Amino acid sequence: MTALNLEPRHGGGRYPGFDTLAFRDHWDDATRATVDSRLGMLPDFRFFTLEEQAAATALFDQLLYQRDEPKVPVTNMVDARLAELQTDGWHYDDMAGDAEAWRSTLAALDEDASAAHGSPFCELEWDDQTALLAGIHNTDGDWHGFPAARVWSLWTRYACTAFYSHPLAWNEIGFAGPAYPRGYKNIGVDRLEPFEVPDARPSENPIPGKRDG
Repeated sequence: MTALNLEPRHGGGRYPGFDTLAFRDHWDDATRATVDSRLGMLPDFRFFTLEEQAAATALFDQLLYQRDEPKVPVTNMVDARLAELQTDGWHYDDMAGDAEAWRSTLAALDEDASAAHGSPFCELEWDDQTALLAGIHNTDGDWHGFPAARVWSLWTRYACTAFYSHPLAWNEIGFAGPAYPRGYKNIGVDRLEPFEVPDARPSENPIPGKRDG
């Protein structure tokens, strides 16, 4: 088991003074226990091999633009899902099941990295990783025998589900946590609850160097 670094994330500066965990006393016992479980010791890897762990971690860092610590432990969370067969309950008929698809696509990612740069994906420079992934994203047809769009869907679905289920990510988006049992009453764009904090930089793109839209 590995301890999780819970220092504030760099993106939290958009919501000055905001901390999701400050609202934990408003949650019921079951909700609080669920959230707290995501903040404890990280589960050991049970699905990914060492090579797959390294490739998946570099992939998730790219997809979620996690360049600085502390990071949401997405790889551990995805590993736990796959080890426990907690899939979305479906998969595309032109793709293998999620567990097999993850192993195959991570191996293919390392294969492309080695062919282009002589190193596995995790060892490439950030910009080289970005360029390699952009090539996959922009592929219209198949990539290593898989429909490229389906691969991208697999990767991003698991990445986003894990990332946005974690309180560190909630701090970055100003989310005060589960609505139950307190609830939300001010529904609508820019209609904040008394406990919410407005975005301090609403017109600023949160990812440097990326275009809006």
